[in-house]
Amino acid sequence: MEWHQIQYFQMVAKTQHITRAAEQLSISQPALSRSIAKLEEELGVQLFDRKGRNIYLNRYGEMFLNRVEQSIKQIEIGKQE
Repeated sequence: MEWHQIQYFQMVAKTQHITRAAEQLSISQPALSRSIAKLEEELGVQLFDRKGRNIYLNRYGEMFLNRVEQSIKQIEIGKQE
């Protein structure tokens, strides 16, 4: 798992839209999709439910997002200290 994958996941979770997230991250949509797929493969679970062109965080995605946000918060506290 790489740091950029976590950041990408967080943005996709926030926007719930791959294309919009890719635009905000200034990367291509296929690269973002591959990164999310690789993250899901590494974790062994799907983080999003996909319905047509729409994606939604599922329960595993919600749990992972909670941990990601806690981790980022801890890193920020560490940087301040």
